[in-house]
Amino acid sequence: MDTQKEALRRIISTLSNKNEELQNFLETVDSTLTGLQEESCKVMSELEAELQLLSSALDDKGAELCGIIKEETQRKEAELQTQLSEGKFALLSCEELLDFANQTLTITNEEEFLKAAKKIKERVTMAPAFRLTTRPAVSENMSQFTVDFSAERAGLQRLHFLPVPRAPEVDMSRCVVRDNTITVAWRPAGEDDSDGDISVIEPNERYDLEYRKTNQEGSLRVTGEACWEKICDIRETHVSISDLKFDSRFIVVRVRARNKTAAGDFSDPVALETRAYNFGFDAATAHAELKVQGDTVTWEPQGVKGHDPRLRGKENKSSRSATPSPNKTAGSRAGRDRFAGESYTVLGDQEMTGGTYYWELRLLVDWKSISVGVAYRASLGRYDQLGKSAGSWCLHASQWLQSTLAAKHNNRAKSLDWPLPQRIGVYCDYDNGDLSFIDVDRLRLLHSFKTKFGQPLVPAFTVWCGGITIMTGLQVPSFMGNFLSTNRSLSNLSQ
Repeated sequence: MDTQKEALRRIISTLSNKNEELQNFLETVDSTLTGLQEESCKVMSELEAELQLLSSALDDKGAELCGIIKEETQRKEAELQTQLSEGKFALLSCEELLDFANQTLTITNEEEFLKAAKKIKERVTMAPAFRLTTRPAVSENMSQFTVDFSAERAGLQRLHFLPVPRAPEVDMSRCVVRDNTITVAWRPAGEDDSDGDISVIEPNERYDLEYRKTNQEGSLRVTGEACWEKICDIRETHVSISDLKFDSRFIVVRVRARNKTAAGDFSDPVALETRAYNFGFDAATAHAELKVQGDTVTWEPQGVKGHDPRLRGKENKSSRSATPSPNKTAGSRAGRDRFAGESYTVLGDQEMTGGTYYWELRLLVDWKSISVGVAYRASLGRYDQLGKSAGSWCLHASQWLQSTLAAKHNNRAKSLDWPLPQRIGVYCDYDNGDLSFIDVDRLRLLHSFKTKFGQPLVPAFTVWCGGITIMTGLQVPSFMGNFLSTNRSLSNLSQ
């Protein structure tokens, strides 16, 4: 009994599920039917509106052409009416003169005859009939207004629904990746349709482009659309996307065409290589009074007295003496030890071991002193400052007490005669031993170090008062080519 009840419950559960499934199916079909009817009415209304516009345009053109014919007819009629009126007057005058001449022939008195004959001669000379052009001023020919709409009629007979645009093809030979900008170009699909006729091309055809970042060259297709960035309503067959952060190996792009009512399929996606140097701050190395937040680091002291030598009182001497002297510090620090003392330093978290690298630094408001450069990670002790060891190179800028700009390495400083930059570019060619600092806003080469790197390098930063923001994921900019060629020329001259 229980077994049969359990079997019956399973049957009831199955029937219930099937019943719910059928209800959902019927609701879907009913909704689809309603939507189909509404959509059909909509497109019918749009078709009628287009036909009305077409008929209206034809009526307007017909009225325009009829108006031209009527104007020409009226002009010719006016000229012919004028000639007709002048001819009738000349004919009447000629008939009167002819009657007078016939009557003169009957005069027997010689004196009267000669007087009448002279008068007739004078009237003949001035008669309108002899001054009138006896050819019509215009012709009845109106053949210049003949029209032939056979081509337009054939076009109207071929009129059909707009085709769904076919997928364009990305033209890799015209795509450019440069200065963190990608320029994507494509070729429209051919205009010949499958029957060999020229298809109707919507004059307002536009393009949509989508792109996304990836580190897998082989994984070009993805499920879902949420990860694609979109650029819509492109009028040309190319577009440039600028100010990108290249924090992946590739950017995948695809493009589709759309006309007035429909969008076609996307082109086959293609991958553009966009590798660049990406790194962040290694917060584990940051001085305790440096606050690392994303790509920004700021100096947030517990109190100004402890950092301004002019404000230190005698009461702070004992606490200051408790700080280990750099000379008494071990030559290298543990990997996770923070910088301490007056070395307000933080390192980058990605090493440079070969190739070229570039990144930029922006100074935040109210900054007082910063250093930016590179260093061998193992060469810096907890209390070491950038540029004071053989394993660190930096550009130091300060506007505390006075404005100074200097390049520092191995405890030597070279003053630079240039206004303090607000945006600094750092270029490192590890293999050739080049390290350059650029005033990006003024496109000025501030200083270049020429050396030979023997260990992995990391970006290094010192901040005292204010803060900095780094920009990574940048390609080596094209303007670096001018600076590098200038440096090589100077180097050859010196040799």
